[in-house]
Amino acid sequence: MPNAGRWRAEARRLVGALRDVRGDGAGDDGAEGGTPWGGTGQGAGSDDAVAGLVAALAFPERVARARGGGALLMASGTGAELATGSGLREAEWLAVAVADRPVAAASARVRLAAVIDKETARTAAATLHTTADEVGWSVDRGDLVARRVERLGRIELRSRPLAVPDPERVRAGLLDEGLGLLRWSADARSLRQRMAFAHRVLGEPWPDVSDAALLDRANEWLAGVLDRARGRADLGRVDAGQALSRLLPWATGDAARFAGLVPERIEVPSGSRIRVDYAQEQPVLAVKLQELFGWQETPRIAGGRVPVVVHLLSPAGRPAAVTADLASFWREGYRSVRAELRGRYPKHPWPEDPTAAEPTRHTAARARRG
Repeated sequence: MPNAGRWRAEARRLVGALRDVRGDGAGDDGAEGGTPWGGTGQGAGSDDAVAGLVAALAFPERVARARGGGALLMASGTGAELATGSGLREAEWLAVAVADRPVAAASARVRLAAVIDKETARTAAATLHTTADEVGWSVDRGDLVARRVERLGRIELRSRPLAVPDPERVRAGLLDEGLGLLRWSADARSLRQRMAFAHRVLGEPWPDVSDAALLDRANEWLAGVLDRARGRADLGRVDAGQALSRLLPWATGDAARFAGLVPERIEVPSGSRIRVDYAQEQPVLAVKLQELFGWQETPRIAGGRVPVVVHLLSPAGRPAAVTADLASFWREGYRSVRAELRGRYPKHPWPEDPTAAEPTRHTAARARRG
């Protein structure tokens, strides 16, 4: 060890002081246990072993364990690196006496350290020794992991799985990972968007379904689910939409009005029931233009407060026009759309007066046969 002579001298001084205080011969070369504190590691009682103990006692937060390749983890949680070619690279445990950390460096550089054993590390850093049950998300496993972990500061000494983890910790661990663990089908996402729209436009009694609000009320709409869940697979089996519907105001009877105020689908003149897209700020109804012939007024939802934005699709399913005022479109926009598209889609009807034409889902020939 660099500067070993200085450390040995300091170790002898401290051991001598301890002998004077205890009056029991601590520090004698032949003392049982091999070190003043009863350590039993290799070389116990030697100057190097005592120097290591002194360094560890002086700086318990710098007790360090090897991570391979000269890398160390100190009890404080700071990473450290040994110099290339250092004779200390083979040691599992070190007491770091002097280290510095260059600006922008990821790890500290060890300047002075001594080899210690595990027992010496535990003795010197006893105030940092903890045993606790931990429930957290494992990135490697992609799931919740419940363990009883023994640590020396930030250094993990050992762990074992918990067969019956604390349900509260499991619940917290799952919720920390977020709502993505649930099974969000297309219908479930649509319901959440509809509920968000109702809350935004109508306010109470329609609930807030933002991430923060849902996590805050998880015990209500995930009642029973979180108590039984032990990991990702348990939540993955939950139908998020079915669970989410519990937040609708059933107690007041208002939930029965939800489908009328915020319809999932709207029936258009052709008879098709078209899903309304609530993902945008204003709801969108995307439907083929020919299916809306004869429809004079733009449909409105939320008790008539909000007109839907109609995406009038070409026969290929691409938006030919976008409007929140159908009557105005038939008067002013339809003619240019008709002129542009009827040559490209001659099999589809393009009447001069769309307000008086028969709506259809089919080509002109099929519509006539029907």
